[in-house]
Amino acid sequence: MRILPAVIASTFLLASAQFAASEPMHALAMHGEPALPADFESFPYANPDAPKGGRISYGWQGSFDSLNPFIVLGDGARGLFDSQFGNNVFDTLMLRSRDEPFTLYPLLAESVETDAERTFVEFTLNADARFSDGEPVTVDDVIFSYNLLSEKGRPIYKAWIGRVDRMEKVGERGLRLIFNDKADRETPLLLAMLPILPEHATDAENFDKSSLEPPVGSGPYVVDSVRPGEVVMMKRNPDYWAKDLPSKRGFDNYDEVRINYFRDANTIFEAFKKGIIDIYPESDPLRWSSGYEFPAVTDGKIKQSEFETGTPSGMYGFVMNVRRPVFADRDVRRAIAGLFDFEWANKNLYAGAYTRTKSYFDGSPLSSSGRAADAAEKALLAPFPDAVLPEIMAGEWAPPQSDGSGRDRAFLKRGLDALRAAGYTLTDGKMMGPDGKQLSFEIMLNGKSGEPLAIAWQRTLGQLGIDASIRSVDAAQFLQRQRVYDFDTMLMNYTSSLSPGVEQAFRWGSGAADQDGTYNFAGVKNPAIDALIDQIVSAHSRDDFEVAVRAYDRVLLSGFYVVPLYHQPDQWIAHWANINQSGYTPIYGEQFPTWWDDGSRPPQ
Repeated sequence: MRILPAVIASTFLLASAQFAASEPMHALAMHGEPALPADFESFPYANPDAPKGGRISYGWQGSFDSLNPFIVLGDGARGLFDSQFGNNVFDTLMLRSRDEPFTLYPLLAESVETDAERTFVEFTLNADARFSDGEPVTVDDVIFSYNLLSEKGRPIYKAWIGRVDRMEKVGERGLRLIFNDKADRETPLLLAMLPILPEHATDAENFDKSSLEPPVGSGPYVVDSVRPGEVVMMKRNPDYWAKDLPSKRGFDNYDEVRINYFRDANTIFEAFKKGIIDIYPESDPLRWSSGYEFPAVTDGKIKQSEFETGTPSGMYGFVMNVRRPVFADRDVRRAIAGLFDFEWANKNLYAGAYTRTKSYFDGSPLSSSGRAADAAEKALLAPFPDAVLPEIMAGEWAPPQSDGSGRDRAFLKRGLDALRAAGYTLTDGKMMGPDGKQLSFEIMLNGKSGEPLAIAWQRTLGQLGIDASIRSVDAAQFLQRQRVYDFDTMLMNYTSSLSPGVEQAFRWGSGAADQDGTYNFAGVKNPAIDALIDQIVSAHSRDDFEVAVRAYDRVLLSGFYVVPLYHQPDQWIAHWANINQSGYTPIYGEQFPTWWDDGSRPPQ
């Protein structure tokens, strides 16, 4: 195992000339200043007076064979450490506020220190921090965690921790991380969000192997019972060390957290109707408008709640694997992407409820849609003159539109002309390529999820002689094929935030294209993308950051790696009436770890 050097440092380091200008802070923002003062009482979207007790039961599509969510091998269980259900078992050094673009507040670390250029970061641990077995969280545990995750964790952890040149212990509770030339301004925040593992209770030798052994963490819950592939049950740790911290007030309100696994989305919905699960995030507008006419809703036992968020749309669509010869040519990808008949699908499948996505950051200042590139963007893009199409540079591009009839000849002709320009010919009803073979590819689906969309796309493609087959596989096979990029095209939802950063390299960076287990599903190797990700993470001001993201958006759109589909305007969540929220929706949408059970419904 490669061990990052850890130097025992005396307190005279604090006065060194290199770091003299820095001071300990209560919070760290990517850009600008934290919104909350040092004496804040709680996050604005958490109710510090929320009652404790009861149980929450979630549903998830898929399976699991491991309680280690940090490694490539196996299917890690949800809910132990994730953004949707919460970091229930493992705490991090700092906790992200979901009501600011990217700001962290104290958790395991009571303070943070860095310099203007962020060449280092120093965390001072909270003296009260404890693991669930009562042992203190120490600086040695943090060093151990970084080394272990770098060596045996997911590739993204290695990338983040690989930016640390050396680690220095400062007194009993301080850890200073000195960065190398790979680091950027986001690096201190990313390291602060890594899980901290107990050295005394972690099998380092076998860490990279799947295991159902309940882990020891410092989070609010402990794993109580497991049915492999079906259920993970967690119980509240009554001695949770951070329950009274401002960053944790109003969080972790249930006595029990249960994660139920199901084969497909329809089964999850049926389980919700029966009260087996308590919360159902809805994405189907037809069901939202007409599919909740059952007794539990009409009797007021289930509520349909809509929440307005302030986040970008993200990109939901069919991602095309450019590793496959059929998708290697950008002009071919553009033609194929232009043959998704959104207007027909939106009208016939979704009652017109969706908005077509035109940018990876629609609905935010980060979007390039409808906005011509300014001088600052053009300067960033100048070294890559072919990276952005003229109409995208001018902010005039949008996905081709049809008349919604499903028989729009002009719509089909645009697609045919684009394919002919790329060297294809329509012969005897088949779209034949320069290699003399019919244009064909497979659409891989996770069970039945997305099947109506795939069939709609297949139907339009077939009208031009393109052979698009559909293959539905079970969740385990889907995950495995996804992990090793064994697909032609598949549905993918690239979520987005107001502070995209180094995770973009994991999604679109050249360095991730040939590593199994990354999110560069398209297999993109584009120097313009790499350079703009560097600009994004090194931007000092919010204005410079937004300029870099818009330029980046234009390059992604110009690559036609994804067939843009749609996004819903609001967050739709159906929930049993005993499950409550604070009434304040943060900019990133509702946060389930802050909801609570009011005790009005008997346990199922």
